[in-house]
Amino acid sequence: MSMTRRLALVPFLLLIGIIVVSLFFPGIPATTETEGLSGSDIAWMLSATGLVLIMTPGLAFFYGGMVNKKNVISTMLQSYISMAVVTILWVVVGFSLAFGDTVGGIFGNPFQYFMFQGVMEGKPWSLAPTIPFLLFALFQLKFAIITPALITGAFAERIKFTSYILFIILFTLFIYTPLAHATWHPDGILAKWGVLDFAGGTVVHMSAGWAALASALYLKGRRLPSHEPARITYVLLGTGLLWFGWFGFNAGSAFGANLLAANALATTTTASAAAAFTWIIFDAVRGRKPSAMGTCIGAVVGLVAITPAAGFISISHSLTVGIVSSIISNMMVEWRTKTNIDDTLDVFPCHGVGGIVGMILTGVFAHGGINEAVTVNGLIFGETSLFTTHVLAMIIVSVFAFFGTLVLLKITDMITPLRVTEWEESEGLDKSQHGESL
Repeated sequence: MSMTRRLALVPFLLLIGIIVVSLFFPGIPATTETEGLSGSDIAWMLSATGLVLIMTPGLAFFYGGMVNKKNVISTMLQSYISMAVVTILWVVVGFSLAFGDTVGGIFGNPFQYFMFQGVMEGKPWSLAPTIPFLLFALFQLKFAIITPALITGAFAERIKFTSYILFIILFTLFIYTPLAHATWHPDGILAKWGVLDFAGGTVVHMSAGWAALASALYLKGRRLPSHEPARITYVLLGTGLLWFGWFGFNAGSAFGANLLAANALATTTTASAAAAFTWIIFDAVRGRKPSAMGTCIGAVVGLVAITPAAGFISISHSLTVGIVSSIISNMMVEWRTKTNIDDTLDVFPCHGVGGIVGMILTGVFAHGGINEAVTVNGLIFGETSLFTTHVLAMIIVSVFAFFGTLVLLKITDMITPLRVTEWEESEGLDKSQHGESL
């Protein structure tokens, strides 16, 4: 039996196991909870859930257009397969780990919603009381899907596909779900500290950014690290899909069709616009031509940075978030190019640093007048505790995501090698991993 067939045998048996388990856990509700539900909120959250999902194909185009032509399919598929793998994992145990009853404020009871038992008939989530619990679970699933997909830009063009699948399973279980529980569950340790993360700056972007840096360091560089982007038009298309989907990402995190959702939508688009324009202006100041690539990267950096703050700060302050994050990430990309760190698509300088800047600026600009969940205003309003809490949480999350990812990479590498062979890399991952080409 070939190595490929042997590696495929274990997940195939797991899928057979899921079929067997589903016979004992059919998930058929005895009753359903409908009291207090709002039709308009449900309609918006159904739309927002679809918007967040479309971000992952958008990310596939965004990353796929940046890599070498012989790696476009493999890079895009890494995003699409996350949609499949993480969805299965979320239904089986992921949602329980993220949103089950707390175990030490770090993760949820893995058996509470095992195989989505109790989700369809469950009482609405306390912070989303007007939509079905099932819809809340599916909305959160889309965040879990895109987070490991974001990491792929760091190790693009040099990771084995089968090893990547194992890695994203481990990452979702041991990095993403603990951070989601700690930050978004009312009994989570970071939530109890008062950390504010409206839509995933900490849970999604910082975790993916630090994981990307760890991956780039662990896998080391490509044989030929420089290349021309395959299709900048793909990058433009991906940026448009990401920007469009991000309205669901941020405005959907208001969990209702309300003023807070409108504020989050407004801060999202203004921060992204400010960051996109700032990126090309900052490039021009340093003697570079304004580029489509720079505009797209800047727009995404602004979207990343505003994510934790979208529902906590004013629209005027969102412009500052976009401008500041764009300049800092641009400088970090420049710094990265002068090192031997081969973060292929600059995931850490853009997503990691963008998430960090957004988290810190949330501690600067958050105000209770925007969202009553803000019990302590930001630093600019003369109060310091929120800011210091965010700085402390930023350090803890960074250490956890970076070193936790290194451990998971090592475990994955011990089970199945992470790096493709020199020949496979030279041939290109499209052909060597998938037998396909553009």
